[in-house]
Amino acid sequence: MSQKCEVEINYSPLIKTEAVSLKEFRSQRIEVLDHTLLIFTSRTTIDSFFKICEQARITIPETMKYLCSTEAIALYLQKYIVYRKRKISFADGSFTGLMDLVVKNKAEKMLLTLTEPHKPELIQTMEKLKIKFDQIVLARTVSADTSAIDVEKHQMAVLYSPADVTAFINGFAEDKRPMVATFGDGTTRFAIKNGLVVRAMAPTPQAPSMAKALEIFVEKVNAGEEPEPVVLEDNHQAEDFVKAVQAKDSRKYKSKKTATTTTTKK
Repeated sequence: MSQKCEVEINYSPLIKTEAVSLKEFRSQRIEVLDHTLLIFTSRTTIDSFFKICEQARITIPETMKYLCSTEAIALYLQKYIVYRKRKISFADGSFTGLMDLVVKNKAEKMLLTLTEPHKPELIQTMEKLKIKFDQIVLARTVSADTSAIDVEKHQMAVLYSPADVTAFINGFAEDKRPMVATFGDGTTRFAIKNGLVVRAMAPTPQAPSMAKALEIFVEKVNAGEEPEPVVLEDNHQAEDFVKAVQAKDSRKYKSKKTATTTTTKK
């Protein structure tokens, strides 16, 4: 993209991730071996989890099952375990894809691993569906030192997470901030909610990657156009998923009740 659009790209981390200490882990009073399925939504929590287990001398049994939000995260488990597809399930990166797998495995004793701060939708949906699970924070995302970044020489800042948004707002004065591009629905909503005007977003049908989103943005600017701010409709995917599952369970119950009544009459 740098060559094609003739733009200069600098990489400056706004955040960093710190694993929790063994003391913090133990203070959460979670017994890992009481669970039969681990849920991972990031590589960071995988690293933190196995590091903590090593420090606490916890040996994960071969019978443990794993559920990951993407295939890339699932493959990352190979760093720590023998990869066997029969024990590892992964979604397509979408909220509904992950929740579908959670519902299919609701008979398991689940442990949801988290980085703080985290999105509340997954936890709230599991609670609404009365799925039994425990949650544990294994890492925390904190702002990095941004004092050396000359933000004024940049025309656009690309933010990849709500934590990036927070660090960007806290680290740079409003009158010095460049335009903003965001990756992911959650990041975009958080940025808009906190007063930022988002000029480019990925992934979308037109821009499946951030590189493509920025390429479209540059083309518009070069053509003399003013890119419109990104506007998102209200997100009801969590509520819609809960309603769909509840409706499905209701149909199963009615079908089972009808079958029982028919059998009794005979």
